Amino acid sequence: MNVAKNMEVIAVAAAILLGASCYATAPAAPALQVASSTVTLAAPADKAAMHVVVVKAKRLSATEKARFA
Repeated sequence: MNVAKNMEVIAVAAAILLGASCYATAPAAPALQVASSTVTLAAPADKAAMHVVVVKAKRLSATEKARFA
């Protein structure tokens, strides 16, 4: 059997075996868990609002752009 001619078949068979073995060794799916109570978590009062970063810079001129390109 010429291995070079059948490399695609070998790769597909290896992928199928790998996929089947992943499902065969996977643990059983856990039972559906439902929360006993609903809890709403609020941000702590001492935490500030989200920080915003503003970058201020002048635009490059055409000669500066050409120098970096």
